[in-house]
Amino acid sequence: MSKPVKNMLIRDYQERLGDLSDALVVSIRGVAANDNNKLRQGLAEKDIKITVVRNNLHKHAFGDTSLGNLDPVMDGPSALAYGAESVVDVARELVKWAKEIENLELKGAVLDGMLFEGAEGVERLSKFPTRDEAIAQAITLVLSPAKNLVGAIKGPASSLASIIKSIEEKLEKGESIAKVG
Repeated sequence: MSKPVKNMLIRDYQERLGDLSDALVVSIRGVAANDNNKLRQGLAEKDIKITVVRNNLHKHAFGDTSLGNLDPVMDGPSALAYGAESVVDVARELVKWAKEIENLELKGAVLDGMLFEGAEGVERLSKFPTRDEAIAQAITLVLSPAKNLVGAIKGPASSLASIIKSIEEKLEKGESIAKVG
């Protein structure tokens, strides 16, 4: 491949994936054409894209970025999967697809610069909470003590309000109130 063609491909990769910091690497070598089309269409419905990337050009295009951390898993035919809300969603989808499609190899992923190597790493990543799930968990943890405090304050106050209400009802009916001692 000539140098101008390589430079053109590198620019294309950078334009298409330049602001991307997290991605997953798969190998679709040996996947039947119909399965490949079904995979790509299924992923497209989830807003996930797959781009085949030449390994050597990947190093030149993304060597100094977060995607450069994928170099150890970029051997043989490789494709980057990216999109959805986060790479965790991508990992969850591709783990499902890997069970359905023979020869779909999960090579690894990068999240916040951290490399998850091999199918085991991708499966471990798929169990991580997404950004929205992590925020929800953090909010729940922060609000939990306040909720318990409100419950502790509200409990005795509601009991007292109940006693006062029953006294009020008895007085309205003209009944006498016995002293509790």
